[in-house]
Amino acid sequence: MTGRDLAWLTARPIAHRGLHDPSQGVIENSISAARAAIAAGFGVECDVQLTSDGELVVFHDETLERLTDGVGAIATHSADALSRLRLRGGNDAIPRFSEFLAAIGGRTPLVVEIKSAFDGDTTVAQRTAQALARYDGHVAIESFDPDQIAFLRARAAALGIAQRPLGVVGEAHYGDDDWPQLSTAQRAELTHFLHYTRTLPDFLSWRVRDLPHAIPLLLRDAVKIPVTTWTVRSPEMAARARAWTDQIVFEGFAP
Repeated sequence: MTGRDLAWLTARPIAHRGLHDPSQGVIENSISAARAAIAAGFGVECDVQLTSDGELVVFHDETLERLTDGVGAIATHSADALSRLRLRGGNDAIPRFSEFLAAIGGRTPLVVEIKSAFDGDTTVAQRTAQALARYDGHVAIESFDPDQIAFLRARAAALGIAQRPLGVVGEAHYGDDDWPQLSTAQRAELTHFLHYTRTLPDFLSWRVRDLPHAIPLLLRDAVKIPVTTWTVRSPEMAARARAWTDQIVFEGFAP
């Protein structure tokens, strides 16, 4: 929705999954990566998803194999079991979302991406809202899944997040290879931004390789909401991104 002052959201570059650097033992979505971003003066983006016992952890992948010695889907493990798994290449464990929020403590803007199976289950959105209703600091909530954002938009006041900006993460194409879980109707809704009237995003985060594009152009210049772009991985990409967006979500270099 328009009219919010979101200057804090675009005031500084946002470190994608924190300021991670595996060569230094700082792994993505770890508390160490969040602290490194704070020390460098950047915002932090992170991913949250549900455990088998209904808690939230900060982790990107659906499964454990890439980043840990664990096996299987995050959703099939309890929060306690996940907290005992070390992130490969570093000293951090998979953090509970509550631990992650406590480590940031309002010291830098935070962007929380809700991970979703696109199956209509909005439990993860509800749990995220409940955690952030008690958080003291600048934080925005976003998701690729419009059902998550629409759920929060309709219930923001009741959930205690009426002042938290809600955003949509998007890209130009939703092909079978990257998005096998989507139905034909979901693919059309995302591609053409047909969810707008129910999500009413306060901001948009758009894929940098899909710039320029009509959707971020119209939302930024006509609807007047801020647009960030992901994932920027070089100064050259950042320079191009800034012509079309208000701020970058970056990794792999220092902007």
